[in-house]
Amino acid sequence: MGAVPQLVSHNNHSADECELTILMPCLNEARTIGDCIRRAQGFLAASAITGEALIADNGSSDASCAIATRLGARVLHVGRRGYGSALLGGIRAAHGRHVIMGDADGSYDFGRIEEFVAKLRDGADLVMGNRFRGGIHPGDMPFLHRYLGNPVLSHLGRLFFNAPVGDFQCGLRGFNRSSIQWIDLQSPGMEFASEMVVKAALSGLQIAEVPTTLTPDGRGRPPHLRTWRDGWRHLRFLLIYCPRWLFLYPGLLMATPGIVLLLWLVAGSRRVLGVELDHARLHGKCPMCAARTNSRCLA
Repeated sequence: MGAVPQLVSHNNHSADECELTILMPCLNEARTIGDCIRRAQGFLAASAITGEALIADNGSSDASCAIATRLGARVLHVGRRGYGSALLGGIRAAHGRHVIMGDADGSYDFGRIEEFVAKLRDGADLVMGNRFRGGIHPGDMPFLHRYLGNPVLSHLGRLFFNAPVGDFQCGLRGFNRSSIQWIDLQSPGMEFASEMVVKAALSGLQIAEVPTTLTPDGRGRPPHLRTWRDGWRHLRFLLIYCPRWLFLYPGLLMATPGIVLLLWLVAGSRRVLGVELDHARLHGKCPMCAARTNSRCLA
C-alpha cells in the first residue's frame, strides 16, 4: 500500500461550489509547471469558471511543489509511485464536479480547453483529446509512438471495445468525476490511460472527443514513458479485458485447419505430394502396436 496522499496547500474554493479541477500529475517539472499553472488559472479567470489547479506530486525532488504553492495551486503529495497512482490520488482529492487532466511538461495548452468544458457541460462522462486530429508539431512525438504504438493500440481499443476514440493514449482528457470514480480505476502505471477508456466503454459511459494540439514540451530531460515496457503494459491490459481476442478467436483460428482436414478425410485416405493421409496418421498410433499382428492394441 502507498502512503496516504497529503495536501500541503489549498485553493479557496470548497467542493460544493467548484465546477472544474485542472489536474496535473507531476514528477520533477520545475521548468514547466509554472507556465502550466498560469495558463490553467488564466483559463478559469477568462471563462468565469469556479475551479482550481491541483498538482498531484509523485515524489519531486526539484522545486516543482514550491513553485506550485507560490502560484496558489493546491498541491497533493502522493506517496505511491506511478502515473496512475498520482492521478488516482488527484481524482479522489479533487473538488471539481468535472476534472480535466494533462501533463505538467508544457506539451498541452491548459489555456485552450474550452471544448472539453463544453462537452462536459453537455453531459459527456469522458472527453478525450485527439492529437492526430488537432495537430502534432514536428518532432513532438517519437516516430514509433506516432506511427506504430498509438495507432495500433487505438485501433485495438476500438476493435475490442467499440470505443469511439481515435487517440487512446492522449494525456489531455476531461471527465465527470463521479462517473470516473464509479468505474473503479485501479492501474498504478501508464496503463491507467487505457484503463480509463476501456472501463468507460464497457460501463456504457458517454464518451466524446475533441481535437487537441501537442506542442513541444520544455522538460529538458528524457520522458518518464518507456516505449516498449509501457507499450506492452497497455497491450496486455487491452487483451486481459477482452478474453474473446486473447483466447476464443486465436483458439478458433488454430482449431479450424484441423477441423477442415478431418472433415476432408471422412470419406477415406488422401494422398498429398506422395504422402498418404488418413485418420490413423492424424490421430497417431500406439507405439506398442507398431508390429501388431491383429487389430487389438497390446498396451
